[in-house]
Amino acid sequence: MIYKFLMTVYKETLLLKRDLGGLVILFVMPLILIITITLIQDGTYKSMSDVKIPILLVDYDKDSISKKVCKSLNESGSFEVLTQLNGKDITEEVAKEAVFKGKYQLAIIIPEKLSSDLQLKVNQNVDRIVSSFGLTDSLSSSVEIQKIEPKEIKLYFDPATQLSFKNGVKNAIDKMISQIETSSIYTTFQEQLGEGDEPVFEQDSFISFKEIVPTIDDKEILPNSVQHNVPAWTLFAIFFIVVPLSINIVKEKSQGTLVRLITNPVPYAVVIIGKTATYLVICMIQFYLMVAVGVYLFPHIGLPTLDVEGKLILMTIVALFNGLAAIGYGILLGTLAKTSEQSAPFGATSVVILAAIGGVWIPVFAMPKIMQFVSNISPMNWGLSAFYDVLLRNGSIFEILPEISLLLLFYIITVTIAIVYDKKKRAV
Repeated sequence: MIYKFLMTVYKETLLLKRDLGGLVILFVMPLILIITITLIQDGTYKSMSDVKIPILLVDYDKDSISKKVCKSLNESGSFEVLTQLNGKDITEEVAKEAVFKGKYQLAIIIPEKLSSDLQLKVNQNVDRIVSSFGLTDSLSSSVEIQKIEPKEIKLYFDPATQLSFKNGVKNAIDKMISQIETSSIYTTFQEQLGEGDEPVFEQDSFISFKEIVPTIDDKEILPNSVQHNVPAWTLFAIFFIVVPLSINIVKEKSQGTLVRLITNPVPYAVVIIGKTATYLVICMIQFYLMVAVGVYLFPHIGLPTLDVEGKLILMTIVALFNGLAAIGYGILLGTLAKTSEQSAPFGATSVVILAAIGGVWIPVFAMPKIMQFVSNISPMNWGLSAFYDVLLRNGSIFEILPEISLLLLFYIITVTIAIVYDKKKRAV
């Protein structure tokens, strides 16, 4: 039996050697993908201060509020505020046209008399409150009768701008304006109460936010693009062996190789075990290549280093079980398919679909509720979750046990179906 197993492995190795181009693609394509995607996504995980986005500011107010807005935007470190184009002040029409044509991501239009009208409105409200306490004789008639229309700061966004960017900018500007309004109210109360130059109201924020991140040996664990992309695209590469594996199985059936093997006799289970061992070696080579890129290449191209210290053994275990799941799926597909034209397109398309619903491209939490439920059936979701448990959550073998158990069960079920189907088909 051992001899038959070794000969099966040898046969699979010969098949792979005859398709060196496909074998190279299996190793080179994932490396190109992981380098390209990580470089593109790295800016998402960096501090926004590293990248300044040019935005247009049209200032019709030219007073205290517009100056504070401009100062706050500049100090945020995220934006480069432009008030002129080609040496001329920007108008609303010019800004609108430039943004809608995609030349700039954002234009902010500050209306006329925003500062003066806000102060007048605050004066009215403060006078009314102070008067209700009997602290003044009467309200100023000029303030009382004057009606002030609400002001509107216009935001123009490039139609191609992502919704997350829009919401972030709108929330930041809304917070900025609220702080300005609050400051104006405090200052006006100070003046009305006539308490001198010393501040009566403390204007510093009482409530603030602080992110608490996990630490190991007093060192913060901060997620980066490498920690997300290496496991994600390693999974994609591992599962892509479904295509050559299923094609080889179909070729064996169409060329009569499988019939000759079984009549030797070689049980189909031994053939499957031989395929599993051969392709599992390929999966592990893919995994270690991806890890090597993250550890040794990424630092030289300006990307964070993949930290695998104390985690490589657990990551290897996760990769091993992911490889089994991918091989089981490839064996099942090759057993069910009748031609290479069926197995290759279906295998490639299904792997892409499993990657999409498994969270390789879009995080599962960002998906609609129905897709979050569907993602639970993707073996890539189980594998990715296990990788994240090891890399980002500092999990132990017990934390990843549910995921790797599901991956092993997936392999057993798919292989069992393949064996049963093949046996019934040959019995007919």
